[in-house]
Amino acid sequence: MNVGKEMYTLAEKLFPICRSITGNGVRETLGILKSMCPELNIFEVPSGTQVFDWTIPKEWNINDAYIKDIKGEKILDFSDSNLQVIGYSVPVHKKIKKEELLQYIYTEPDKPDVIPYVTSYYKERYGFCMTENQRLKIIADYDADAEFEIFIDSTLSDGFLTFGDIFFSPPPPLQYLIFYSRVIHYLLVFLQYPIMQKTVPLKYY
Repeated sequence: MNVGKEMYTLAEKLFPICRSITGNGVRETLGILKSMCPELNIFEVPSGTQVFDWTIPKEWNINDAYIKDIKGEKILDFSDSNLQVIGYSVPVHKKIKKEELLQYIYTEPDKPDVIPYVTSYYKERYGFCMTENQRLKIIADYDADAEFEIFIDSTLSDGFLTFGDIFFSPPPPLQYLIFYSRVIHYLLVFLQYPIMQKTVPLKYY
């Protein structure tokens, strides 16, 4: 197998894994990388730890999320894109009216085909993200008194932030050569930049 094919195969394996800044998705990802590179060291730092001017947040994991109409049809499905749930959303399962539902939906009106990336690391809340065109379709297709079921199966609790590092001696005359990469935000590239034409808004809370 050539290097290009190996990289593509690895990307296919890593892409479906849901990852935030903490959680089991990060652990699974680093575990796969370690299986390929045993020299990788994996560390975990507890929630609440102060790191310079930043406090490591609680650990967040999510299994599923959706919005269903009264007929049981999903108008939003987390399995289609994990950008469709606000990162760090707390769990919820209830029925609400259309007016209230719209208050929990985030879009980017000036980019009607783009799903915004919204997170809420330190404020406990929940919400959904979709394209502005999807939101407008809800407004147009459903009566004012329409009822919807919203569901987010997630956990938010004290846990850990997981990261990895690896050290190789650089060739002389170099003393240090540092490469840094995140394992999150991957969908911002693969889903929203098919030909590098669209920009995804990032919103942190």
